[in-house]
Amino acid sequence: MLALSRKKGDSIIIDNNIEIVIIDICKDQVKIGIKAPKSIPVYRKEVFEQITNENKEAVLNVNVKDIKKLFDI
Repeated sequence: MLALSRKKGDSIIIDNNIEIVIIDICKDQVKIGIKAPKSIPVYRKEVFEQITNENKEAVLNVNVKDIKKLFDI
């Protein structure tokens, strides 16, 4: 992990096309802005974990017969 100190208005650049901007700092909260191409999904960690868990659960509940019907196999 890379740890950086930044001030309000400062930015960091990731992979030449993602910019993280410090928008505001107030007490124990930091507001950030993320500028990234639309082709790159950006999620809060808790949302990403929920999506990942739901995808794993969906795979476990797959019925092979239903998939064969879907593709007429």
